[in-house]
Amino acid sequence: MTIEAEARETELRALVGSGDLERATTETLRTYGPELVGWLRSILAEGDAQDAFSRMSEDLWKSLVRFDGRCSLRTWCYMLARHAAARVRGQPSREREVLVSQIPSIQHAVTQIWSSTLRQERRSREVYAEIRATLDEEDQTLLVLRVDRDLAWRDIAIVLLGEDADGDAVTKRAASLRKQFERVKQRLRELAAERLTD
Repeated sequence: MTIEAEARETELRALVGSGDLERATTETLRTYGPELVGWLRSILAEGDAQDAFSRMSEDLWKSLVRFDGRCSLRTWCYMLARHAAARVRGQPSREREVLVSQIPSIQHAVTQIWSSTLRQERRSREVYAEIRATLDEEDQTLLVLRVDRDLAWRDIAIVLLGEDADGDAVTKRAASLRKQFERVKQRLRELAAERLTD
């Protein structure tokens, strides 16, 4: 955990300790909500993820009275999100009651975090697509075969070298592709960081 993350966690725990659970919930959601939304969207369908995030947020507010600090608030939120996801999975959407917090500040935080996270994810995807398009053909091919198609390094080497390549050449090429891939990833991260902060 970074120094900034530790400081923020300490601030959030102090809010919980003060008994201002509405503010503690809202600030915890603002801090960890975007990553929780991303995780829920990776394991659930869009509507289910939104429902699970809403339920997790309500559960957070209700559970902070018993939060005893044995784990971080971040871990606590992931635990609650996991339980909310399980409840959503186990119940057909037509039988689910739409859960909207009765506390306006929490309801506003949930809505704002959900929509801003989706906007940021869309923007990130657009930026990465733009940057990928500027790469040379081999780097683009490497990214597609490794990231999008999940091919093994040896298989990628064969694709690039051709069927007549001998075993040693394939092994050497696979090793160099791993290094090339790390360089491409680093370049993508740097360019994306520049564009996303503009």
